[in-house]
Amino acid sequence: MFARKDLLSMIDLLDLHTHTTASGHAYNSLYEMVHSASAKGLSLFGCSDHAPAMPGSCHSFHFINFKVLPRTLYGVRLMMGAELNIMDYDGTVDLEQSVLEPLDYAIASLHQPCIHSGTALQNTSAYLGALKNPLIHIIGHPDDSRFPIDYDTLVAAAGEHHKLLEVNNSSLNPLSFRVGARDNYIKMLELCRHYGTSIIINSDAHCEADAGNHAFAHALLEEVNFPRELIVNTSLDRLCCFLPKAAAILAQQEDERCGHLYRSGTVQEETVQEGNASEGNES
Repeated sequence: MFARKDLLSMIDLLDLHTHTTASGHAYNSLYEMVHSASAKGLSLFGCSDHAPAMPGSCHSFHFINFKVLPRTLYGVRLMMGAELNIMDYDGTVDLEQSVLEPLDYAIASLHQPCIHSGTALQNTSAYLGALKNPLIHIIGHPDDSRFPIDYDTLVAAAGEHHKLLEVNNSSLNPLSFRVGARDNYIKMLELCRHYGTSIIINSDAHCEADAGNHAFAHALLEEVNFPRELIVNTSLDRLCCFLPKAAAILAQQEDERCGHLYRSGTVQEETVQEGNASEGNES
C-alpha cells in the first residue's frame, strides 16, 4: 500500500481539469490559477473551461485564440483545453471538430444542465460515443449516480481507445453535489486494475485555492492500493502517451512573457532589486 508521503510527492505533478472566470461560475483568472499551481509545486497545469452549452460559460471564440498565451507561467508548463458537454446519447459534444483540433486536449463530461440522464445503457452509450472521438482524451467525473452507467463497459472501452478516466477530487469532497462518487470510484478503480485502464487525478478547481488539490483522491487511491503505473499524474512521460501535444509543450522554451519573476518573489521585490541595480550602475 502507498504511504501518504509517497502519494503526495509522486502524484501532484499536474492538474488538467480546472476552471477560470471564463466558465461563468468559477472565481479566478487563468494567471491566478497558474500562480497558485506554481506555489504548490506543480509541473504542468491545464485550463479546461466549460464549453458553450454550459449555462453562463463563454462563447466558442474563447477557445480559438490560445496561441497568444505563453506556455510557461510562473515556472509551470501550461496546456489549454476545454471541458466539453456531452449533448446526446451518441456522444456528440458542443464544440466543432475544427475548434477542437487546435486545442491541447479535451475532457468530455455529462452535466445535468446539458443532457437529461437516461438509462444506464443510454448514459454509457453517450460516454462510448465520446471515447470514439479522436480529439477527446479524458472522460470527466464518471462518478455521479444521477447518471447511472455500466462501469465494466466504460472501463474496457476507455482502455481499448487509449483514453483516460478521471478521478475527480471535487466529486469526493463531502460538499459535492454529485451523488455516490466514492462508491462508484471504488467500483471503477477495481475494473481499471482488471483491464489495465489508466486514470488521471484532477481537481476540477473553480477557485485558485483548489488548484492542484487532490487530497480526497489521494486518500481513496491509498485506501484501495491502486497501482502507480496506472496513474498518469506520477509521470509526465506517461501522460504524454495519452495527450499527444503534451510533449511539445513540455519541450518549448520560455519566452519573455512567462512571468517567471513570480516564482522566486513578488513583482515588488523584483522591482526594488532592479531599481537598486540601476542606482549602482549610475554611481
